[in-house]
Amino acid sequence: MSISNSLRALAVLCLAIASHAQTFIPPVGDLYVVNDVIAPDGFPRSAVLVDGQFPAPLIKANKGDRVQMNVHDLLEDNSMQRALTIHWHGINQHKSNYADGVAFVTQCPLVPGGSFEYDFSLGNQTGTYWYHSHFSEQYCDGLRGPLVIYDPDDPFKDMYDVDDESTVLTISDWHHLPTPKLPEFPLSINSTLINGKGRYVNGPQTDLTVITVEKGKRYRMRLVSMSCDSNFIVWIDGHNMTVIEADGDLHQPVTVGAIQIFAGQRYSFILEANQPIGNYWIWSQTGTGAPFVYPGPLATPVNSAILRYIGASESEPTANVSTPTNLLNETQLHPLSNPAAPGEPYRGGADQNINLPIDFLRTSLLPPTGNFSVNNTIYESPSVPVLLQILNGVPAQKLLPPGSVIPLQPNKVIELSFPMTSNAVGAGPPHPVHLHGHSFSVVRSAGTGPNDYNYKDPVRRDVVSIGSTVNDNVTIRFETDNVGPWILHCHIDYHLAAGFAVVLAEDVPQVAEDLSPIPVDWEGLCPAYYEFNSTSGEPCTGNQCAKLNPPAQQNGLQLLPNPQPTAGSSFSMAATATQFVASINTHV
Repeated sequence: MSISNSLRALAVLCLAIASHAQTFIPPVGDLYVVNDVIAPDGFPRSAVLVDGQFPAPLIKANKGDRVQMNVHDLLEDNSMQRALTIHWHGINQHKSNYADGVAFVTQCPLVPGGSFEYDFSLGNQTGTYWYHSHFSEQYCDGLRGPLVIYDPDDPFKDMYDVDDESTVLTISDWHHLPTPKLPEFPLSINSTLINGKGRYVNGPQTDLTVITVEKGKRYRMRLVSMSCDSNFIVWIDGHNMTVIEADGDLHQPVTVGAIQIFAGQRYSFILEANQPIGNYWIWSQTGTGAPFVYPGPLATPVNSAILRYIGASESEPTANVSTPTNLLNETQLHPLSNPAAPGEPYRGGADQNINLPIDFLRTSLLPPTGNFSVNNTIYESPSVPVLLQILNGVPAQKLLPPGSVIPLQPNKVIELSFPMTSNAVGAGPPHPVHLHGHSFSVVRSAGTGPNDYNYKDPVRRDVVSIGSTVNDNVTIRFETDNVGPWILHCHIDYHLAAGFAVVLAEDVPQVAEDLSPIPVDWEGLCPAYYEFNSTSGEPCTGNQCAKLNPPAQQNGLQLLPNPQPTAGSSFSMAATATQFVASINTHV
């Protein structure tokens, strides 16, 4: 039996076992990525799944754990991407940039039949995270799941009685077509899934997710947006939410009635089961193009789940009208420890102040098509990952893609601001911007004025909405204490695919020493991918993909490695990678 067939058989066995087990796994083990037909809202479609599940299994870890997840690519359905990567969203990857999982920034994708072990330490990080594909728009087809790092010394542990797999609440947008068959910028979604269950308008009355609570107890709910596009306002009839965490960072408790959560964000909130025993709706509402929470008196509720007290009937709540109140504003959140933003407490009080204007270059109105630019450059993935370029000795100022890599010196305070043109404002805002490798202080939030900077105790997180108007100039600060190339991008995946990204290359001269040793399996990813991509007939689409036939660059660079490389140096995936470096040094 071939290795691929053996893995496939093992995956089937694991799926059979998992169907009768709880859907959480430890941080050491195997993830089998397969295609299967699922119907989370009653409509069957093929999807990209980890261990045959949507969402992917919850990974439960503890502070200080080492993650060792061996990922096996068993994908067969070529209506969707079959190569893959996995990004561990919010994990800083200190000294393990090669495990960040970003296609053509920190690695080449795995290919069908291949495996790669993501091996990294969680260090002192705790809180709520998630993992997902970071290749093309693949996670929209199902490769996304939660990751929680528990802290036995949680300073808020006296505020709740229950914090386990039953209190994780994932929310996802969902389409009935595979992503490659959707428009470049989809204008609607078919359904919203909460913990992998939902309904669509005029569809069957499928089962909804039920969160069971006991009257008198307090629960730490962990809300994870695994959305590809939509942002959601989430509320629970009759119950308040006391927010204590944003994107892995603890904050002073704030009690609200509803939370708006953007793609990639996470919140922990304390839910007190203090209402009469019964069933209560958990609502989620998003914007234009999505069904209302209760689309008419004869329709079944959508975008919803059920909070059920022990002792209540196994029936749906009877309420059919609900409105969110007392919505959380992120400026209400103040970090629990070390609350001050780095740098001096005034505008421009950083070591390096970088303005990154966001624009949209429209090519058609209906259906909408075009490209985003950051700092006047449309991001297009290089064929050689940025990390591999660095390991092959490419100087910081010559890293590709041209205009999309910003070198940063170590141990500096960086201030980034994101003004938007009217074109960008009109192209599917609000845009949630995510920085890899860091959390950051949001010294100016969306919706605030030019005098509303907060350097004393601003919210700290890793995904921030940059707003919906040209008057928004969201500004963040962080320190360059994590060596490696880190992508910064819009977490609306369709916008990332259209060029909404830039790479921050941190302390380039130190990368090779800081990341040593590079796993041997990592060195084999690019040769396998180049061969697969040259023979599979499945060209990846979108700006997250390396171009096999890239346009000629003004500086005369050859961006494309030989698709059939041979062994090179210890860090060289191919002899042609060395030629690629020589080309850069000659022409730039």
